[in-house]
Amino acid sequence: MSRPVKWLLPVLTLAVVIATEAVHSHYVARHVYSLTEEPRFRWILIFIALIWATSYAAGLPDWGGRLSRRFARAFAALMAADVIISVLQLFTGAQLLPRFVVFVSSAILVPVFVLVSGLSGATQRRRANLDRVIAIVAGEESERLARDTQGPTERPAQLIAVARPDDMMPTPDQPSPLARLVETTNANLLVLDRESQQREEIVAQAAELHSKGVRIRTLSLFYDVWLGKLPLSELERISLLFDINEIHRPAYARSKRVLDLVIALVGMLALAIAVPIVAVVDLFGNRGPLFYSQPRVGKDGVVFTILKFRTMRPGGSSSSWTAADDPRLGKVGRMLRRLHVDELPQMWNVLRHELSIVGPRPEQPHYVELLAKTIPFYELRHLVRPGITGWAQINYDYGSSDVDALEKLQYEFFYLRHQSLSLDLRIIGRTLRTVFEDKAR
Repeated sequence: MSRPVKWLLPVLTLAVVIATEAVHSHYVARHVYSLTEEPRFRWILIFIALIWATSYAAGLPDWGGRLSRRFARAFAALMAADVIISVLQLFTGAQLLPRFVVFVSSAILVPVFVLVSGLSGATQRRRANLDRVIAIVAGEESERLARDTQGPTERPAQLIAVARPDDMMPTPDQPSPLARLVETTNANLLVLDRESQQREEIVAQAAELHSKGVRIRTLSLFYDVWLGKLPLSELERISLLFDINEIHRPAYARSKRVLDLVIALVGMLALAIAVPIVAVVDLFGNRGPLFYSQPRVGKDGVVFTILKFRTMRPGGSSSSWTAADDPRLGKVGRMLRRLHVDELPQMWNVLRHELSIVGPRPEQPHYVELLAKTIPFYELRHLVRPGITGWAQINYDYGSSDVDALEKLQYEFFYLRHQSLSLDLRIIGRTLRTVFEDKAR
């Protein structure tokens, strides 16, 4: 999504809420009041922030789709913000944001959100045609690249053609095969793997194309920017020696811990409410212990005990991989997982500093031992604290094999390289979107 469209929704939200508040102040309220006086102004900002958060969680404005679906998402997002602000004011006793402002601004913003989402969808479709990619890669990487570009990507692109390095070597009959391929495909982005970069004949052709306006990227950089992960085929030990902010930037580590504590404290309140509800629900279809504990590997390889609401039948084996539609799940367990309620007890692990809100998924010790023997650099993921959610979790489904673990590791390396508070917040936002999607199904 282009930056102008990206900022259109929050700017219009700010304008509509403040304009509605101004109308109420001058023409609806019995007495004219100032919008900037405290604590009224604070509640205006809280309401605007809530709309931003719920709209992002609903997938707006990125999600285009049909008109009816865009309307449903916009309505759900704004109603959620209305309910939350109403409950907050009720509990605090600060009825300083009038119902006129809450509901009239929401009514205005519903069609605004629908239009902006439609514009965003059209913009993304146009952008997908802007980056027309040809890749010069060897071996199995060509199939993997073709598969990866078919799914959701960080930046839209069309993979027009894939060729092997051998096919791009100059011959007497065709001195510039790379230029010919770019011309016939009308590509504007050329991706070279490590083998292609080591061949002077291919690099010379790429330099000529670059002088004519074709963008050149390494396979590693293309994966990083467009796909949001790092390809293991391009990695060596030296390429993984980048700064990790959780280790090398104390300010980030402290900020991340503060964010963890704030969310964990709120989560503990939700857990206190959920415990009696889950206990009653379990009586009707999930009899057995309320909680489930299991050893997991944390930061620096330290083993800790993770805590969750039990979703599987008691006595089941924990030696097999967990799947999204695991046959060991009962109806209640499926419901708890779909609503992500089973994750709430992990807030206790966050308070104990065993888990973070965002980080690589913590695995069982026997899986770690197995994967460390079969996957190169696997143990590097334990340099940081594992998380309840993470970049790999939101970009890849449940892993059920070492192949899936390998795919997820590529996303985890991306997180290690780009770790920051803004990325953590982005992951949390996308996690909320996932929860919204699951509930909407």
